[in-house]
Parts: sequence; C-alpha cells; structure tokens
Amino acid sequence: MKQNDTPPENPSEAPALDAQFDLAGPAGPDDPARRRVLTGIAAVGVGLALGGCQTSEPNAAGAPRGGADARVDAALRDQVRHIVVIYAENRSFVNLYGGFPGVQSPLASVSAERYTQLDRDGKTPLTQLPKIWGGLVPQAQELDGKRYMIGEKAIAGLPNQPFRIVDTQGQPLPNGIITRDLIHRFYQNQMQINAGRNDQFAAWGDSGGLVMGYYENSAQTLRLWGLAQQYTLCDNFFMAAFGGSWLNHIFLISGAAPYVADIQNGPAKNLVSVVEGDDPLGTRLKLAPDSPASALDGPPKFVRDGLFTPDGYAVNTMAPPYQPSSVRPPEDGNPALADPSDPRVLPPQTFATIGDRLSAKGIDWAWYSGAWQYALDHRDTGAVPDFQYHHQPFNYFASFAPGTAARARHLRDAGLGDDPATNRLLADIDAGRLPAVTFYKPQGNLNMHAGYADVESGDRHVAAVIEHLQRSPAWANTVIVMTHDENGGWWDPVAPPIGDRWGPGSRVPALVIAPFAKKGYVDRTMYDTTSILRFITRVHGLTPLDAVAARDRAFVARGQTPPGDLTGALDLA
Repeated sequence: MKQNDTPPENPSEAPALDAQFDLAGPAGPDDPARRRVLTGIAAVGVGLALGGCQTSEPNAAGAPRGGADARVDAALRDQVRHIVVIYAENRSFVNLYGGFPGVQSPLASVSAERYTQLDRDGKTPLTQLPKIWGGLVPQAQELDGKRYMIGEKAIAGLPNQPFRIVDTQGQPLPNGIITRDLIHRFYQNQMQINAGRNDQFAAWGDSGGLVMGYYENSAQTLRLWGLAQQYTLCDNFFMAAFGGSWLNHIFLISGAAPYVADIQNGPAKNLVSVVEGDDPLGTRLKLAPDSPASALDGPPKFVRDGLFTPDGYAVNTMAPPYQPSSVRPPEDGNPALADPSDPRVLPPQTFATIGDRLSAKGIDWAWYSGAWQYALDHRDTGAVPDFQYHHQPFNYFASFAPGTAARARHLRDAGLGDDPATNRLLADIDAGRLPAVTFYKPQGNLNMHAGYADVESGDRHVAAVIEHLQRSPAWANTVIVMTHDENGGWWDPVAPPIGDRWGPGSRVPALVIAPFAKKGYVDRTMYDTTSILRFITRVHGLTPLDAVAARDRAFVARGQTPPGDLTGALDLA
C-alpha cells in the first residue's frame, strides 16, 4: 500500500456532510440532488472560513478571541497546569448512565416513538427484539461463588424496548461479568443511527436484542457514577467518528481519518467496503443476496464489510506498522516493524497530531499505555491483560517510529494493574512527574470493553487512577477528562449532531473532574471527542489541527455551533 501525504480533500471536509439526517425533506439520504446541494453548502462554508483572520490564540476554527473569551483564556493559563485524558472503551451514555439524575433524556422518560426499533426495511417495527445471538454470557464465569452462563435460548421474546441486563433469575447481572461483544463499525454505526432516529440498532447489529440492554447503576454499583455526582457529567458528548475503537483513537489525537492512495488498485483492494450505488461517499453497506430480510431471522450479511471506504480512507481496525502490532514482523526483517506486505497494516501516517502541536511549542506530553512493554515481551502468549494493539494511535505515525527521539520521550509503558509498584503511571502521578498533557489507555482487561472486559474491573481501576490524581502534588491545577472511545454498538436515544463525513457518531459518557470543575453539574453543551483537542489547544495556545478546524467549518456552513471545548464544565471565575 502507498500512502498519499496529500489526500484529495481534507479528511473532515468531504462533501458527504449529511450522512445522518434528512435535510432535504422527502429526498432520501442517497439522493444525488441532495448530495449536490450539501456539497455546495460545504464549499461555501470553507470559503467563508478561509476569509477569517487569525490571532496568536485562535479557537479551533481559527476565529479571533476577545472579551469574555480572552478572560477565559487567561484563567485557563493561570489555573491549568496538567491535563489528564483517561480513555476507556465501548459504552453508550444510556448503557451506563441512563438513570442519572438531571440528564437531558433519562431512560424512564424516553417515549416508545423514540426507542422502538425498526426492521431492516426501515419501516416495520419489530414485533419483539431479536434473540441475543450467541448468548448474553457465552462462556461460563464465576463471581462471588455463583456461576454465570447465559446462552442464546435463555433470553428470548424480549419486548421491543430498552431492557435491564439481568441473569436467568431476573436479577441484575453484576458489573463484574463479561457479556458478549456487539458490532461497532463505521458503516453499521451510520445505518443504526438512521438519520438521527437511532431506530435500527437491532436491525444492523450482530448481537440481536443486546443493543438495547442497559445497566441500572448508582453510586453503589459504579464508582464513576459517584464521581459524576461530585463533579461534571457531560450528557451531550459524542464519539468523534462513526464506528469503532480504532478510528476513534486516531480521531482522539488528530481529528482525521487516515488515507491510502490508489486503494482500488493496490494490495488492499479486497479490503475495500462495497457500498450501495456507485458513490464512494455512500453511507450504507451493500447487502449480500443471502442476507436475512428480517432482523428476527439472523444477523445481516454484506457483500464486503471492509477496512476502507471506496475512495481510500481507512475506517475500520487496521494493524499498526510498528511493534507492538497484531501483525508479526517481516520474516528475516526488522523486528521492530509489522510486516508491511500485509494489507491489514496501515502505512505510517504523516498528518499532524496533537502531539506534534504540543512538541512544536515545547509542551511536554506523554501517551501512557497499560501493558505496552508486556505486549512487546509476550506477544506470542496471548495472556491477560489482553493488550489491544489498535488502541495505540501514535504507533501509526511516522513521527513516532521505533528509534525516534519522539517515541522514546512520549510513548510510555504504564505497566500493569492498580499498584504503583507495577503501574508506572500511578508512580509518576504520586511523585508529581506527569507532563503537562497526559493520555492514559488502560490495559485491555481494565478498559470496560464488552467481549473481553467487564464494567466493574475498569470502573474500579479508573476510579483508583483518579484517586491518585486527587492526592497528587499537582491536583490543584489538574483537569481530568474521563471518557469512552465509542458506544460499542449499544443503543442511545439522543441523536448525534450533523457534522461531517466522519461523524460525530453516537453519544458516550464523559466526566470532567478538577478542583475547579462545576460541582454536581450535568453539562448539556454539545461536545465530541475532538473537544478534548480543542481544550488542549486552547489551554496551550496551539495552532489548531487542520481537521478539527475543518469540522468546525462544516458546522458553521449549516449555521450551527461547532462542538465546545469543555470549558463549560469548569468554574473559572
């Protein structure tokens, strides 16, 4: 595969800005006339944005600051010395916080019109939810002396509505039990969102009715719930990109989708998704001839659900070009690399990341990854902690290749577990050694991802990290942003805002924790994962990332306010 350093268009300025919502009345989402109209809108927005001026401290879209904004900038410079981003996994907002007091759409108040799931024809309400294909708990697990194994036949005939996740006796399934995974991919997420109606999660998932499951949490069952009660819970925060963990990790540090040139003629041509029609900007996968017509008859089948869009953007999980990678080193080649001949390996990317922006201004930062060194030392064992190679976004960029000074300085092994003796992040927190900006990715079994991690272990671990930060020498000037990379395929009732071709996708939980965070506050400001980039950019007066500025222009082009920069969660008076 060959990477083109100058893709045909900015990744966040692609013309398919209308992927989620019907903006043109009766015209459907794939109406060519509708696409032409919205492409024109996008072009006008870009032209307007390019006519704006820049100051030494611009916002993410490059607009000048003044007045109240300037006062906030001054307060941020005075009060924020450390930003810590904790990135967990795969939970929609309603899956964990559906009953939290004061949120905009408490689960109990969501009407049948908003939660009823439609069949694959997009018109017919399902008479019941599909079976949980493969079972809720496919493999036996023991917890507190009780054995859990809940197969496909154990839960059937669920009404077409959200349901509390329970065991075979009707008791709440403990947060410490690992459920089966759910599909969470680029095209499926858009098809499930279904123009903002969120009514086809069951239709296009691969886990049947499980998409509608939720945990009935409280401060007694979820430590993060208690922290949300003390600080700020953002209940209008969306994953930046449609789909899965990999693309959202790339967006966390760059706001852009990777691009590979001439994809249709390269070695990865068989990994290109087949979409409806001949428009490479399409948002729907083409169904296979033998795909079940109804969601009640089984998971959908597609002609090809690949890793790339037809025009060459990588959108589903790819392997990093450097070790640790899920692809082995080339035979008789450099052991620090993944085999570049494997089409699943993304060529090293060269567009800018937030790390590049911080380094250019001399701001120290680090990405701490749980079990990083363990993965390098034990790649053939497959043992716990189940390291996830595709959750390490800087490992996809040439700037951080093995042997570079930037890799040695900024990509750090966090070690293992919850003990400062084995977890280097905790040791650095306790010693006051954290850099100005810290990203923390917990090891696989502590990240809350369905299928291989439980909610309880991740909740306990993240709460422990936050407790260490609260006791640290730097606490008085620290802001913690704790969020999830994506929804994991779980349903949520709140429609994502209209952004650009890549997202935002579904709503996810996010907490802002700081001595000067608003206390006991539910922040309804619209944010997405790139709001973290906006916040870092604003605090440190960085040059905005091109892709983040492009997303803002997409919002402005249709007269809407771009995602916020998280300052609405802080009391900076």
